[in-house]
Order: sequence, then C-alpha cells, then structure tokens
Amino acid sequence: MTTPMPAPSYPAPPGAWLRSPAALGRATALLLGLVIATDLFACYADLLEMDVTGDIADGVTGADVIDRADRADALYGVAGISQGVALVATAVVYLCWLWRIRVNAEVFDASRHRMKRGWTIGAWFCPVVNLWFPRRIVADSWDASAPWGSRSGHTPVNAWWTLWLVSIFVGRFADRSSRRAETADELSEAARAMLLSDGLDIAAAVLAIVVVVHLTRMQERKVLSGELPVPALG
Repeated sequence: MTTPMPAPSYPAPPGAWLRSPAALGRATALLLGLVIATDLFACYADLLEMDVTGDIADGVTGADVIDRADRADALYGVAGISQGVALVATAVVYLCWLWRIRVNAEVFDASRHRMKRGWTIGAWFCPVVNLWFPRRIVADSWDASAPWGSRSGHTPVNAWWTLWLVSIFVGRFADRSSRRAETADELSEAARAMLLSDGLDIAAAVLAIVVVVHLTRMQERKVLSGELPVPALG
C-alpha cells in the first residue's frame, strides 16, 4: 500500500505541484535511443557516400560505380529524413519531460532557479540565448532535485551540453559543405564531415540519456518520499 505524500510544509509557487516524471523520463530516453539508431543508420550512409565518391575521385567508372552512387544517394536521403522525424518527436517529448522536471524542481526549492519557468520552453527557440539558457535551466533543476544537503556537481550536464553544441556547429558546417559540393572530392569531404557530425550527435544523445535518467530518478525519489524543504524560522 502506498503511503500518501505529505503536504508541503511551505507555500508552493503558484501553479506548481508535484507529479512523478518517471513516465515522461522513460519515453524521452526511448526516443533518444531512436535518435541514436537513426544516427547510426546515417553513419552507414555516410560511409557508403565516402566510399563511392572516393572511387569516382580516383577515376573509377562503369555501371557498378553508378549503381553504388545511386544507392548511396538514396540512403543518404532516407537517413536525413529519418533523423529529422526522430529529432522532432524526441524534442516534443523531451520538452514535456523538462517542463515537468522544472515544475517539480520549483516545488522542491524555488530559490535554486535563476530563470522564470517560461524559459523552460522559450529558451530553446530564442537565438543566441539558446546557447546557454537551456543548460542553465537543466543545471538549476538538477541542483533543486539533489538530496537535501548534498553537493550536486554538473559534470553530466556540462558534458552533454558541450557535445550537443559541438554537434550542432559541426552539423551545420557539414550541411553547408554538402550543399556546395560539386566535385567527387568535395562530396567525399562533405560526407566525412557529416560522419563526424553524426558521431558527435550519438555521443550527445547518450549523455542526454544519462542526464534524463539520473535527473528523473532524483526527482522520483523525492516525489515518492515526500521530501520537502523545511521553512526557515523567522
């Protein structure tokens, strides 16, 4: 029999209430796994593209190389579409999870948050500030969700965010290189850059899963235990 969670011993912020993030956390982790799967498929397509364009640059001709080139181009396109679909689906569920995490964290300790709740979603879509605001929101929620009195480091959050930013910039460079490529050599170099981008994206997604799972578990323990801060006596 589950023991009812005690009521907060202090006034919770308006519109904030505790709810378990477990279901959204599991869904987010699964979709991040889908992102990894599509990135792995994209890496395979990148390798095929590098192989065939390398042969063409070396002067290889014939029906076989043309068939390989057509197949590589087709897989390249399918990989890009699958990555886009997986990314959009994951982003929607991830933002739902992050909102739930942020609301819970505000109930746990409202003093930990340096930004208003609305930035939880808006920070991802505002140019320039989206380079650091989302990381700050996750880090603040991490601190508020940690066990009372413990020192919570941000190593997983910092590692995830750093790789995420690097993968974005490398991906943009690779995309521009691919669009501008005209010769076989240029196409091969663009595929090489895209392979690096996809590899970085896989690493960032793995670290994102680590952050999602750990932060979800920290909050789940607090939600189920009913741990809440004791208000200071005036």
